[in-house]
Amino acid sequence: MSEGDESQEIVQPETDPSARQVCANGICMHTTVVEAKLDEGNIQEAESALREGLSLNFEEARALLGRLEYQRGNVEGALRVFDGIDLQAAIQRMQPLAEKQPSKKGRTRSDSVHAVSQHAASLVLEAVYLKAKSLQKLGRLNEAAQECKSVLDAVEKIFFDGIPDVLVDNKLQETVSHAVELLPELWKQSGNFSEAMSAYRRALLSQWNLDNECCARIQKAFALFLLYSGVEVGPPSLAVQIDGSYVPKNNLEEAILLLMILMRKFYLGKIEWDPSIIEHLTFGLCLCGQTSVLAKLLEEVMPGVIHRIERWRTLALCHSGAAQNGTALNLLRKSLHKHEDPNDILSLLLAAKICCEDRFLAAEGVVYAQRAISNSEGPDEHLKGVGLRMLGLCLGKQAEVSSSDFERSRLQSEALRSLDAAIGLEKENTDLILELGIQYAEHRNLNAALRYARQYIDATGGSVLKGWRLLALVLSAQQRYSEAIVVIDAALEETGKWDQGQLLRMKAKLQISQSLHTDAIETYRYLLALVQAQRKSYGPLRVAHQTEDNKVSEYEVWHGLANLYSSLSHWKDAEICLGKARALIQYSAETLHTEGKFFIVTFI
Repeated sequence: MSEGDESQEIVQPETDPSARQVCANGICMHTTVVEAKLDEGNIQEAESALREGLSLNFEEARALLGRLEYQRGNVEGALRVFDGIDLQAAIQRMQPLAEKQPSKKGRTRSDSVHAVSQHAASLVLEAVYLKAKSLQKLGRLNEAAQECKSVLDAVEKIFFDGIPDVLVDNKLQETVSHAVELLPELWKQSGNFSEAMSAYRRALLSQWNLDNECCARIQKAFALFLLYSGVEVGPPSLAVQIDGSYVPKNNLEEAILLLMILMRKFYLGKIEWDPSIIEHLTFGLCLCGQTSVLAKLLEEVMPGVIHRIERWRTLALCHSGAAQNGTALNLLRKSLHKHEDPNDILSLLLAAKICCEDRFLAAEGVVYAQRAISNSEGPDEHLKGVGLRMLGLCLGKQAEVSSSDFERSRLQSEALRSLDAAIGLEKENTDLILELGIQYAEHRNLNAALRYARQYIDATGGSVLKGWRLLALVLSAQQRYSEAIVVIDAALEETGKWDQGQLLRMKAKLQISQSLHTDAIETYRYLLALVQAQRKSYGPLRVAHQTEDNKVSEYEVWHGLANLYSSLSHWKDAEICLGKARALIQYSAETLHTEGKFFIVTFI
């Protein structure tokens, strides 16, 4: 314990825990008399007793008396005592101390006087901090924030180059750390979010000599504020930006940066492991679609911190979100091994979901889905519908690679039964309605598919593109081409320009089927302009898994135009379009086939 901790303390003797002692300047006295005077409301007499008994000045006695009242739980009484403290006097008393440079030599007599003076003033600053705490407990949050801010303003005036590692006693450093941590919380509680943001940045950018744990708590609180407050605070000001450093552009980027800094501190052994950090980081990175970054962070965590099964499961989710299904499935196979956790329903469902997207893995997915259904009991019974849905999707995908028509028909029928059972448990699940429509369409039950497509559009209010596409496809399968075009036109009105690619391509094909070739050419030209604008917007380095289902490649447009011009015997235009398609994909079976037909006609 430092000298400052011994200068003024309120302790409870071991012989009588109910009694308190006050120690200051090497003198100790019981607080019985002082507390009795406080109970009678005689603050001045209690103050005089402390001043005479411990050789204190007015400010020191007031500060110690206020702390005593605060520790007794008398918040209003403590506030009355704190009101008489002169903060400016404390600042002036400490001002010469900040100018003194640390020395490697031993303590001198002047150093001791300097330390005693600093300890006395630090007690006054602690009193102002306790005053802020008292105001907080009384619900006077704006006043509390102003008092807490005055503590930090005073410290910055005293130590204008930041608090040094030496020359500051433990009590002062503790008060500063508490005040730095409290101020943004007070502003948040008062609803002043702009001041809270400023307080957080001031806490992290100024030199407060905070320990690692305190700094980590502030960084975490600021990250949560940025993630969940719903208030856009804007990037840091130019005054605090360093040339060449990364500057976050919005709340989400700044929150992720803070949480990644906390993860780095844990890796370096500076702070204890906090599992909530990875949970909040998961939320932030998933919002911006960067699950591959999260996977890398999880792989850096030392073994033993996170249980290996939980790590495998979370990594599988990350890789699945990044469209790395092979890696995700391998991790799930490890976690579902008979010696690990073979009955974990969430892992089984995720494995089945991955398998239902690949016809060659569908049979394995059927096994996972059946295991999930059999384990959907008790608290997990609500997941039975999800298991039936995954089973239906896997069976439908498995039917695509069946060796006989009989086997394919059997698997499709089982898939429909599973999906029908799932819809019985989850009647409001719009995704399930859409999948039932797709399965019925593949089973050539077009009336049922049409019913579910319309039901999906009604359930989603026409806001989802997939429903319009399914409805148009079913109508075209029924050779109701004009109605399908009307549906696509309605969908185009409900869809943003950037998401119209598949709809326009489908419209062009329907126009060709109705011999509306001129209209089809115009539709293809509009689609080509849209695709080229998207390419310029996204740039050439677009990641493969970021390509969505509703996007059309430029190659597909040029190839479609080439086929259209060939059917109209516009050979020169067809040759130009084929050249454009070949420049994008040099070796393509579709392009070679169209080119072969072109040569046959032209040479004959």
